[in-house]
Amino acid sequence: MTSLPRKTDKKLGLVIDLDICVGCQACVTSCKEWNTGGYSAPLTDQDPYGADPHGAWLNRVHGYEVGSGEEGRTVHFPRSCLHCETPDCVTVCPTGASYKREEDGIVLVNPDTCIGCKLCSWACPYGAREYDYDDGVMKKCTLCVDRIYNDNLEPRDRIPACVRACPTGARHYGDLGDPESDVSQLVRDRGGYDLLPEMGYRPVNKYLPPREAQSVPAEAPVETQSSGKSGKTSAADRFFTWADQVLSR
Repeated sequence: MTSLPRKTDKKLGLVIDLDICVGCQACVTSCKEWNTGGYSAPLTDQDPYGADPHGAWLNRVHGYEVGSGEEGRTVHFPRSCLHCETPDCVTVCPTGASYKREEDGIVLVNPDTCIGCKLCSWACPYGAREYDYDDGVMKKCTLCVDRIYNDNLEPRDRIPACVRACPTGARHYGDLGDPESDVSQLVRDRGGYDLLPEMGYRPVNKYLPPREAQSVPAEAPVETQSSGKSGKTSAADRFFTWADQVLSR
């Protein structure tokens, strides 16, 4: 009899530094390359060089113009599954195909039991679910589960493909359930932030805000409910209030 996985406090995830992400798309292409032959394989494309190309991409980077004039800058915003602690995508799945692993907190989709109903994509406020029209199932970031535990790889390569490929070191991988881990320390030092914290999904992945105050758009509010404080907030709080508004559109 196969024993069930033991539940642990481990929360494997990513910390993404928006201050140094340059939007080069290396994380996007490396993710596509690895997963086309990995756990989610194949990641199909339809009419990739035609007038209406589309396909399954588990990681995307969007660019936003923040501020104006001399204080303006472009913020590159990587978006993929955040491996939430309380994911609604798992709750709404009628077949149990979407599930959260007990041993490390990674959220996955079982392609053998997924019926492609898309309920999980409607439940996810982060737009992290991808419908593969060729396979008829939902796909998403797996945190490269078939890579991080792969003993056939060199230890330095047992990290998500997106992290390995990032040329600026903007992406960090580790155990966010361990308060002493490098990623947890980075979140504390830089004020790492949950996206849409008011939704209550408690995403494991964190974002680090741009360091400069001028990165915050002029129209961003000076007060935010998500900070739990009244009065003026930090530039980081105001930036992520703006980011939340962008995601909610």
